[in-house]
Amino acid sequence: MSDHIIDSVAELDKVCEHINLPFQAGDDRVLTDMRRGYTNDEYRRLIDKIRERIPNVSLSTDVIVGFCGESDAQFEQTLSLIEDIKFDKVHAAAYSNRPGTIAERMLVDDVPQDEKKLRLKAIEILQEGIATEINAPLLGRKFDVLVEGRKRGKWFGRNRNDKLVFINDEVSEADLAGKMVNVTIEKTAPWSLQGTITR
Repeated sequence: MSDHIIDSVAELDKVCEHINLPFQAGDDRVLTDMRRGYTNDEYRRLIDKIRERIPNVSLSTDVIVGFCGESDAQFEQTLSLIEDIKFDKVHAAAYSNRPGTIAERMLVDDVPQDEKKLRLKAIEILQEGIATEINAPLLGRKFDVLVEGRKRGKWFGRNRNDKLVFINDEVSEADLAGKMVNVTIEKTAPWSLQGTITR
């Protein structure tokens, strides 16, 4: 990610303070096999640069577990990176062969499916705790929320950090869609926030 992009997120009001920056795996050998073109240390230094330039940024990432030949020790490097960086969100998926890729032609998909599921679960448990810790201090805070629609009978939208916010107010369906409203957070959870429109 270039300094120009980081500066744009930091300086432009029309750009929200959220960045999705996939790291895919925490082990350098796995990253090399994936042909990612960066190391664990380079990724960490980029995160440090982003957080220094945009102190209130929220970060999400993408992770692949069970890539060809990934050992338990190599997977532990992925868990360590997640624990150290403390992402707001982690999107994790199990590796599977894709026809026509170099990995499909040259590497063996040798991590058992059951092991991939266990690794996904480990990430889910770790990230749930991290997200709970990150979101808890937001209780009582006020955020502008762009309303996207209704789910489970409640309006929902996202704030400038891409946090999913459910709005508890009873408002007719014609009132909020596509609008920006200020919401006071009354409940926090790992994957979403709840609140009422600030009066």
